[in-house]
Amino acid sequence: MDFDKIEILDYSDFSTLALQFLNEDARHCASYYAFGQRGGLQFIMAIADDENHDIIILSHFLQSSEKHELPALSEKMLSLHIFEREIHENFGIQFINHPWLKPVRYPHNRADKNSQMDDYPFYSIQSEELHEVGVGPVHAGIIEPGHFRFICNGENVLHLEIQLGWQHRGVEQLFIDKKHNLQRNLLAENIAGDTVFGHAVTFVHAMEALSGKVVAEQTQIERAMALELERIAIHTGDISALCIDAAYHLGANVFGILRTAIINFTQFWCGNRFGKSLIRVGGTHFPFTEELKQELLVVLAKYERQFEEMAGLTFRLPSVQNRFDNVGTISQKQARLIGTVGLSARMSAVKRDIRITHPNQANQQFPFEFIIDERGDVFSRFLLKKKEIRQSIAWIRNVLDNYNFKPNKPEKPDYNLPLKPNHFAIALTEAWRGEICHCAISNEKGELKHYKVKDPSMHNWKALELSLRNVEISDFPINNKSYNLSYCGHDL
Repeated sequence: MDFDKIEILDYSDFSTLALQFLNEDARHCASYYAFGQRGGLQFIMAIADDENHDIIILSHFLQSSEKHELPALSEKMLSLHIFEREIHENFGIQFINHPWLKPVRYPHNRADKNSQMDDYPFYSIQSEELHEVGVGPVHAGIIEPGHFRFICNGENVLHLEIQLGWQHRGVEQLFIDKKHNLQRNLLAENIAGDTVFGHAVTFVHAMEALSGKVVAEQTQIERAMALELERIAIHTGDISALCIDAAYHLGANVFGILRTAIINFTQFWCGNRFGKSLIRVGGTHFPFTEELKQELLVVLAKYERQFEEMAGLTFRLPSVQNRFDNVGTISQKQARLIGTVGLSARMSAVKRDIRITHPNQANQQFPFEFIIDERGDVFSRFLLKKKEIRQSIAWIRNVLDNYNFKPNKPEKPDYNLPLKPNHFAIALTEAWRGEICHCAISNEKGELKHYKVKDPSMHNWKALELSLRNVEISDFPINNKSYNLSYCGHDL
């Protein structure tokens, strides 16, 4: 859309409308950020309307001469707390009455260079009966840097706070610094190593929208199939990891092997097990062929047979159920309050799934249905992963049975797509963790001047914190693995 057609509201009207829209359960904030523009700061909020399948864009502008203080929307809409914290850290905006105005990432270009990681203001309780437990940022296993600060009464966790600002990769600025779309494409698929398809698909949709490029129907369907293969692979690996924490090593080994079968097919498709090089702006170098179709049918048949046999045993084991039941519970009220998305929302009966609420061409032609649970505990997250795997397999089979792929007419990538001058584009993708949102803005010369990335983990880390309250600290590993949130997706 034409960027100049986005109405600039004064902050009073902006905040009134934002709270009015977000008070509806069918709407949530997909992104809220600020960027430098014409000697001041322009604020953009994107609200996803799940009922009407729309995205509402609100904006306001703060002159550099104006006092950098704004009433906090988070005071009345807690789900906005993380967005306002990021804006505060990046630009020094003081959000008055914000409940939790503290740093998010400690980026190199933060407004206050005196704000140091060593001085992070962790919540604390003064008591002779309580103690603190710090874990990370350096971990014993292969894990990204993150610090977890527990306040405990004996083994019981009263409070958990997570700080992830350690990597400082400057991903969003790199999208501006890189001038060629192939470079940006490579950058997008490396935002999070376990979400190559998720971020790459979102990136290409944003750039194609910004240029006015409409890709072929087959390309859209191939991208959607890739997303579902990624969902199957990662969910299978997560189930394997949870089996380890339940000391069920047979399940861990079998599910781990099954994950390998799926990513090996991805390698057969494009030469990389994680899908790098498959998703490209304007088209693909690896169109889906009849040979790939037959191979995928064989892989899915073998996978499904073994998966159902192992799942039928694992999910009925009393030892597994007892370990996961009623552990790390998030209520629907909490899930809505903090603005969870993806599986982290659906585990608490919150119907959020971009494939359904904001379907692309492939999801319109081959639709999904909501899969939810009500309990919001570890077993709920464990169970939903299994159900989503089944749904993804059924969806892929439906596509293979009913869509006529035309491999002889591949749509080649176009890395030189001219961007429309002074335009704004937003792209939403339901990746395996949940909703990814990329926003892109071009200047009057048709050059990319701003790029914003939001990983679903931005919404969902707070759910992990809340789910540890009033459980034993030994339950942290299974809670953490049941969410499997992204460190690098959060710490851009």
